[in-house]
This record gives sequence, structure tokens and C-alpha cells, in this order.
Amino acid sequence: MKRKVFLSTTFKSLLFLLFSFIYTLLPLQAQQLYQPAEQLGELFEQVQLQSVFPDSKTFPDATPLASPDEILQAYQQQKDQPGFDLRTFVMNNFEMPPQPAADFRSDTSLTVIQHIEQLWPVLTRQPGNDAGSLIPLPNAYVVPGGRFREIYYWDSFFTMLGLQASGETELIQNMVDNFTHLINTTGHIPNGNRTYYLSRSQPPFYALMLRVLAQQKGKEILTNYAPALKKEYDFWMEGANTLNAANPAHRRVVRLPDGSILNRYWDDKPEPRPESYLEDVHLAQESGRNPEELYRHIRAAAESGWDFSSRWFSDANSLGTIHTTDIIPVDLNALLFHTEMTLAQMAEMQGNKAEAKRYEQRAKERQKALLKYAWNEADDFFYDYDFVKGTTTNIPTLAAVFPLYFCMAKRKHASAVAQKIEADFLKPGGVVTTLNRTGQQWDSPNGWAPLQWMTIQALRNYKHTRLADTIARNWTRRNIEVYQATGKLVEKYNVEDLTLEAGGGEYPNQDGFGWTNGVLLKLLTLHPELLQTTEQEAVLQR
Repeated sequence: MKRKVFLSTTFKSLLFLLFSFIYTLLPLQAQQLYQPAEQLGELFEQVQLQSVFPDSKTFPDATPLASPDEILQAYQQQKDQPGFDLRTFVMNNFEMPPQPAADFRSDTSLTVIQHIEQLWPVLTRQPGNDAGSLIPLPNAYVVPGGRFREIYYWDSFFTMLGLQASGETELIQNMVDNFTHLINTTGHIPNGNRTYYLSRSQPPFYALMLRVLAQQKGKEILTNYAPALKKEYDFWMEGANTLNAANPAHRRVVRLPDGSILNRYWDDKPEPRPESYLEDVHLAQESGRNPEELYRHIRAAAESGWDFSSRWFSDANSLGTIHTTDIIPVDLNALLFHTEMTLAQMAEMQGNKAEAKRYEQRAKERQKALLKYAWNEADDFFYDYDFVKGTTTNIPTLAAVFPLYFCMAKRKHASAVAQKIEADFLKPGGVVTTLNRTGQQWDSPNGWAPLQWMTIQALRNYKHTRLADTIARNWTRRNIEVYQATGKLVEKYNVEDLTLEAGGGEYPNQDGFGWTNGVLLKLLTLHPELLQTTEQEAVLQR
């Protein structure tokens, strides 16, 4: 595929870092970013509780046409007047969020690769069009699609895999620089570039993004981003030095009985999520639990990206029993192991052997602790660890492949995990996320692109090539068959019953779709025979 010619890596990186440094001199608050739930108060609450819009995300994404204070004052003056209509008031005072690419029509005579290549510009957003709750970014970026009109943290790594296959190095650079900008201006990478996402992050894939960029521009580029990666790591590890037996947990860090430090997901605000306000309030009412406690667990699960899944439920079935902050997730800690190893490599490249040894030691300690606490000898499988109960959750999920992806596991662990994946998770359309049917979107019967990629590559690391090939073949066939039938690539797929669409969760299955496009294109680029086989099968079926 054709590649483009760009400015030198060194000059462009230094230019960006200079811009980012200058920008950090202004605190984020100085940008006067719009916070819909906080600034609109009662108006925001009533719009959400009265279901003025079918999707709770619509109103937080709307742009006020006057200052929030003026709109709120007008609402207070008019709300009790005869004939007042809340929806009319909102439509008169807010610009509704755009519906991107509403006029895009798929041409199913194109191959799926050609289709994805056409989608990249459709899903790309330019800086300068930011308004409302959007956090401005300095460079172009790719959004997932559908209702997701902003970047998302962990989505973007999998999207980058496809951009890499397309030779879109400049766009990868732009997205890495955007995330670096967010670290430098907000102190971390938020869930997405919306103000209502600032209280949480998502699975820490930044170090992996840097490696994709380094594959394109040379590993020397890694050192340019060492300061930002350190800041992100410090965000996840904040408070680790304050932990003790009497105070074993703080924000995202947890001290285990043997003194080991591992991480959990967290969110700083024990409130309903603005983008899912009605759903969270209703759940709190139905569960009968302390609302603030419930909201904290809900938001922590949103930080995990698995919102929602039975892996977070104490009864493995109902959302009302969610207890995310009690859980040390196996995938999160594998990702932070990789972050520590990347920081060690960066320090080594900079000639700082003491710092390299320090980060490498932290990675080794994390690996030892994860193998101790997350590996269940009886079941021969990696589970999340409930540090409150002092035991593994024993809920099988594809998070178990993450230690294999980062080569943290021993060969006996990898063989046992592979055996269970093949016996229980492998389905006609790929691998299923969990073995539980709860109606949640991160449970059976759904399969998701990021977890297919992590599973396939994890198995390849330990030479379970046949199983990896089977999963890749099943998944790519499922994606292509749906594309040929509908002209769409979607957020998630039913991998068990190929006659049905994926479902569950708080919103309909979305079209677009960033990480589906990225993983599919990367797999087809690495294994072109997958496309040829699927096309031949389609011809035979006709």
C-alpha cells in the first residue's frame, strides 16, 4: 500500500513537544471547558430523568448556544410557567451533536479492505471543530463511529493497528501526540476527550501505541515520549507509597498482604455518569444499595472498558451486584507490567541504567504478584482477584490472555489457558468474551475486536498457532460475512449464533467501527489468505 512522505521524525516530534510544553503552562481550567452536569445542575438532571432524548449521551454532547449560567437562569424563570415544554426549551438553547457520516453509503462491490480504506477519512476529525463538552486536541484523530463522536483511549490502539496496515503513519503520529497532549494538560489520558470523562481513564495502552509508532519511525522515537509515559504511570500509581496494612487501598493502587502493589480501576466521582445518567439513577434505585458506592463501582467498570460484564458482579449475573473497585483485574496489571518494561527500555536507551533497573524490578515484582494472586491452580486459569474477599473471582473471561500477550506467563500456564480457550471460548465467529449470559454487552454471546486480537497474538507468543489461526479465520469470516450482507462493520458481533446480531448493554450496536476496522485490516494484512478463503466461501454459497 502506498506510503506518504513526511517531515523528519526528530523535527516533528520536537515541534510537537514544544507546543505541548507551552500549552501545559495554562491549566486546563483556564480553557473554560464546559461541564454539562455541573454547570447546568437541575436542568441537566431533569433533561436526563425525563428522557428528553432516547440516548442519555445526546444532551451531554450538545453545545449550549449561550453561557450555561444564562441558560440555567432562563430555565429557572420559565420552568413553572403554563405551557412550558422542556424539550422545546432545550432545542431552542442547545445545538444538538452532529450525526457524523450520515450520508455515507457502503459500496459492497468493494472488498472489505477497500471499504475500510474509504472509512478512515470518514471517521477522522480535524482540530478546531471542538465545542461543548469536547476537549480540544491539537491534531487530527479517528473516532470509533456512531454515537461515539470523540476519541476513546483503548479503542485508539486497535484503530492504529489498521492505520499502520494502511500506511497512515502521519495519522498515528497525530493520535499519539494528542494523547501525549492530554497527559500533559490533564495529568492522564481520559476515557475520551469529553469533560465528563476527565475523572477516569481507560486501560493503559499508551505504551503499546508508542511501540506502533516506533515500528513506523524507529525505536529511537520512544525516548521523545518518556516524560509523558512517566506521567501516565504516576497517575496509575498515585498513592502507592502511602499504603500499609491498615490502609491497603487508595485510588488505583492496592497493597496485598505480602506487601505487593497491584492496581485496580477507579473513578474519582461517586455520581451518576452524565452520559448514562438515567440508567445509573434507575440502577441505584432498583439495587437498594448506597448510591455513591454503586456509582463508584459503575464508573470504575467504565474505566475498564468492559462496561458491563459479569466479571465485575459479585453474583456473576446482575449489574446491581457490581463491585469493581474490590477487584484487581488481570488485564490491567499485565498492561502496567508492559508500561514498566517500556519505561525501563526508555531509561536504558537514555543511558540511565539505575532508572532502567528500578522500572525493571517493579515489572518483575508485578509479574510475580500477578502470577501468585491471579493464577488459580485448581482451575488452571487466570482470574481477577477480589482483594476484599482474598480470593480469585473464578469468573472465566478473556482477560486471562493478557499475561500471555505480554509473555508474563510460564509455558504451563499458557498451555492451560489455551486449552480452556479452545474448549469453552472458541465459537464459530471467534472467541466469546465470557461464558455467562447476562444481557450485558461484554458477556456471551458477544465477541469484540480488541479481545480477538489480544487472544490471537497471546496464543502465537506461546506457539499455539493452530488455535490462533482458527480464531483469526472465524473472526475475519464473521466480519466479512456481515459486511457483505449489510455493508457495515460494527462494534461487536454475536460469535455464537451467526444468524443473530450482537446485543445487550445500554445502547444499540454501533456502525463504524474504529477498532473492528483496525483489527480486521491488520489481520488481513498479516494473513491475506484469510480474505481469499472467505471470498471463495462466499462465492460457493451463492
